Amino acid sequence: MGRVTVRERILRIRDGAADERADTLVAEEPLEIRMNGRPLTVTMRTPGHDFDLAAGFLVSEGVITGPEQISTIRYCAGATDGGSNTYNVLDVALAPGVAVPEASLERNFYTTSSCGVCGKASLEAVSTVAHWSVAGDEAHFAVPVLSQMPDRLRDAQRVFDRTGGLHAAGLFTPQGELLAVREDVGRHNAVDKLVGWALREHRLPLRGSALMVSGRASFELAQKALMAGIPMLAAVSAPSSLAVELAADSGLSLVGFLRGASMNVYAGRHRITLETAFPTPMAAPG
Repeated sequence: MGRVTVRERILRIRDGAADERADTLVAEEPLEIRMNGRPLTVTMRTPGHDFDLAAGFLVSEGVITGPEQISTIRYCAGATDGGSNTYNVLDVALAPGVAVPEASLERNFYTTSSCGVCGKASLEAVSTVAHWSVAGDEAHFAVPVLSQMPDRLRDAQRVFDRTGGLHAAGLFTPQGELLAVREDVGRHNAVDKLVGWALREHRLPLRGSALMVSGRASFELAQKALMAGIPMLAAVSAPSSLAVELAADSGLSLVGFLRGASMNVYAGRHRITLETAFPTPMAAPG
């Protein structure tokens, strides 16, 4: 299996003094995902939970919605010219009768660790229709519960403590229980790993839950939440304008700049409970 971390010799400079020492870095390696033996995509990821990553990716792309739609996931032996197994190539065999994605959705290109949708043929390919609607999800999240999520997510980041270079995604209940957490050098991979875990545990759709991410809330992460049936997306940093637009249109609750008791609610404020009522939205400037 691939290494989650690597050790490198570095020159450290502090207050004008320099010394050599070993430093722990987060590993980043390519993963090629094949489907029914055909190349589908290559993504840069942190090794670990690769089966979850592949399964979650297929959920996010609208290919599958349940674990019964996957026949097998396996690493491809002999992935190198010498016949050795790098554990960087895996094949997902769909169950009989499950439709293979159209050619326009295949990702026969390089996907960076920071952008999971770069290289899509068109914006229409990004706007995947979600299998489940979150608009009617009646889950509510109290502000004190939301305010504790970043620290609980941070405390669960085991690899981050050694490297300082990983994104995290955590799944929370309305009571603040952390159900699962996944780390990766790419924030979209961390979410796919989390969704893939839920799929393989027969938990989809993830109604009544909140997805907490350690970075910003992009359009793609909002879409991944919707594809998994998650009604709440919270982030420690800012959302993008498209993420806010998608959340408002779909009924997803979106919280940004979640840091302690401070947060901005960009959409779906009806799911967030305070002791006092929310103010009436201001009218747009005339």
